[in-house]
Amino acid sequence: MEKFSNKVAIVTGGNSGIGYATAKDLVAQGATVIITGRRKEAIEKAAKEIGAIPFVADQANITDTEELYKVVQQKFGKVDILFINAGIVGSLGSIENMSEENFDNVMGINFKGAYFTLSKFIPLLPEGASVVILSSIVAATYNPNSSVYQASKAALNSIAKTAAAELAPKRIRVNIVSPGPTQTEVLTKIGLDETAVQNLHDHILNTIPLKKIGTAKDVAKLVTYLSDEGASFITGSEFVIDGGLTL
Repeated sequence: MEKFSNKVAIVTGGNSGIGYATAKDLVAQGATVIITGRRKEAIEKAAKEIGAIPFVADQANITDTEELYKVVQQKFGKVDILFINAGIVGSLGSIENMSEENFDNVMGINFKGAYFTLSKFIPLLPEGASVVILSSIVAATYNPNSSVYQASKAALNSIAKTAAAELAPKRIRVNIVSPGPTQTEVLTKIGLDETAVQNLHDHILNTIPLKKIGTAKDVAKLVTYLSDEGASFITGSEFVIDGGLTL
């Protein structure tokens, strides 16, 4: 059954990982899905594979977000499902040695970019719309050398809950999905080679009670559930999906 037929969805950072898996799931269930990404070739390839509409945009660039808004407004006039997914880990390092450039990059995409994506698209969200924000279990952890990434996700959680309170009178729901370790390309993107990724994978596996690492598809299923009418009484909630790691 195509439960999202006649629904318009936007997935930021939709060319790989959790964004790609979620966009694919939404398309399969009948939604018209616009995916965004910074790399033209990657976003067009992904869109073609899953039957989505590509739009080249950098979430950190508010002008790009405004352009996306104009196109979606003209073509569709509404957004029923907004999945704010794009994010980066950035460089790891101590607070003492953190560069301003890395701080600005991570906060620019993960926090400022996400904030203004939500801000700009509120006028297009009809009654019953769903906003899902991808956070991380790191929002509530305080591991050394990850201060900026962790802070960006904590800030995101705060904004998401405020947005849920602000938008509730319009019957617009805002929820947070916080994955634990997930099999995506993010580990290779921060410069780890295959051996280092495998070693980290094995180490993480031993710390997870369910003895498995989550997949992008696992997270996608949760996002699509929160976007459906079956979740119409859920807002302002954070859903941790980590195999019991934070128990």
